[in-house]
Amino acid sequence: MSAAGRTLAAWPVTAGMEVDAMQSKPATDGSNQDRPAMDDHWMNEASVSEREAGSEWMRYVRVFGTFARNSLVRDMTFRANFVIECLSSIGWTLMNVGFYLIIFQFTGSIGADTGWDRERFFLFLATTWFINSIVQAFFMPNAEEFSELIRTGGLDFALLKPIDTQFLISFRRVSWSSLANFLAGLVIAGVALTKLATREVDPHIPSVTSLLLYVLFCMCGIVIMYSLMICLSATSIWLGRNQTLYNFWFYITNFSRYPMEIYNRGWGTPMYGFFTFVVPVLVVVNVPARLLAKPIDPRTNEEWLLVGWALIATVMSVTFSRWVFRRALSSYRSASS
Repeated sequence: MSAAGRTLAAWPVTAGMEVDAMQSKPATDGSNQDRPAMDDHWMNEASVSEREAGSEWMRYVRVFGTFARNSLVRDMTFRANFVIECLSSIGWTLMNVGFYLIIFQFTGSIGADTGWDRERFFLFLATTWFINSIVQAFFMPNAEEFSELIRTGGLDFALLKPIDTQFLISFRRVSWSSLANFLAGLVIAGVALTKLATREVDPHIPSVTSLLLYVLFCMCGIVIMYSLMICLSATSIWLGRNQTLYNFWFYITNFSRYPMEIYNRGWGTPMYGFFTFVVPVLVVVNVPARLLAKPIDPRTNEEWLLVGWALIATVMSVTFSRWVFRRALSSYRSASS
């Protein structure tokens, strides 16, 4: 906060104290008479702290808005490239849709007795595209450039900025073309929900509660994916260069693209445990998709435990990623040193 800002922020406190001093009368028992003034003083200080915290949040929102606008201007400078990237993303999505439509010509569901029939599975796919498109739009470009910042010394300048370094590294660029898959996911989800609600056998219309929980756990999935990406990016400080980030990211997140039931049997059981409780990528898509595609009630105890674990995993992931990032920064040596 600037000096002028600090002066303005402190003004209500001093003004309140002066008013209390002017209105107070001499008293024989000073402790009892001074107590209201002291209470008002602490209340004023608390209100100032709340306003400062709110202004700090707004400052980060404004900074992110500036980053987003600058990224959009840069993308619009090369409009042909922007359009090609959007069409490429949508084309990849349509090829996936065609691939799974071919599969459902030979089977009624993904996995035996999993409950993921065609309409429900396409809701699952739409959820995957929602989460992945946001992660790839807001976080992936910055994570890929992190090792380059270390190599060129750009991280030195980031550390000198009067803003949280992790925030600056995470949101500096926005890939607007990656959000094309988000729009494609909206269309596919709308078609799948319509067919699921109007079919004759086992129709299902999601409730308002299901929709709200769906949005909440999609946000949890985004946070888990972001935390994983930050951990992978932070290793660049120790390794010096990490150009295989995207490949490793793709290998890990590829497990989250399918219903977790297909892993929970036979040889897949160790993978089910590892990618649910150690690197919790299986809960990223599965939890919100299950809440939307299947009725909330009745739910088994196992399903409710999975929902609770998704919340715990979100908090643990973001806390651990923050610790890893700060620990990595403590090991950083300037490129000029």
